[in-house]
Amino acid sequence: MGGVFNVTLDSSAVLNLLSNATLAVKIVLFILLCMSVFSWTIIFYKLFLFSFVKGENRRFFQLFNDIYDFKKLENFLETNSNKVSARFLLAGLDEFKKIGKSSLPLNVKIKILEDNLKRALLNGKNLELLNLKRGIPFLATCSNSAPFIGLFGTVWGIMHSFHSIGLQKTASLATVAPGISEALIATAFGLVVAIPATMAYNYFLSKLQDINTDFELFANLFLNHIQRNLLAIKGEDGE
Repeated sequence: MGGVFNVTLDSSAVLNLLSNATLAVKIVLFILLCMSVFSWTIIFYKLFLFSFVKGENRRFFQLFNDIYDFKKLENFLETNSNKVSARFLLAGLDEFKKIGKSSLPLNVKIKILEDNLKRALLNGKNLELLNLKRGIPFLATCSNSAPFIGLFGTVWGIMHSFHSIGLQKTASLATVAPGISEALIATAFGLVVAIPATMAYNYFLSKLQDINTDFELFANLFLNHIQRNLLAIKGEDGE
């Protein structure tokens, strides 16, 4: 009972300090609260999204790696066009079809195909990674700026304390304590926002790198499929 009672008193004291804080400190705390809400929204959403994409990539690889016929590959990618891995590979498939429909001689098509496919796959991969990365830079902004915003509240609280000392012409603890408390609360709020944002930002960067590795693996498998198809075409033409 005593422990619960003390926590209640502490909570009431904090709320009392917040209600009696200066306007500048309240603005600082409100900004930090908004940053915290947005950052945690991004964190929870990205945790779900990256977990979903990684699981999707594992299933995609198991199916994709068992395909040897080019027509089956084409049907597989078009059927799974809602998946991020299939979407960027479809960019390469579209480029392959465009070159195939051109009036260029076969040897010229083969000569330009590899570079064109690599560029198409790279552009498609970068576009998907950009979509996955959306919102993550805000976490970096929170981790870098939140401590300084809290520090501004700290400085303001100390200034308010010295101002109170000047008006009341006394340096007693009762005069100084409220302003110092405001300062400490602002600093604490800044750290509460910055620390999880920093950890989440670094974690998501590592997850993006993992997904990028998956995409590069799929791109190499796709190029292997294309090369096998070209060898079959050249064999049929007797070249």
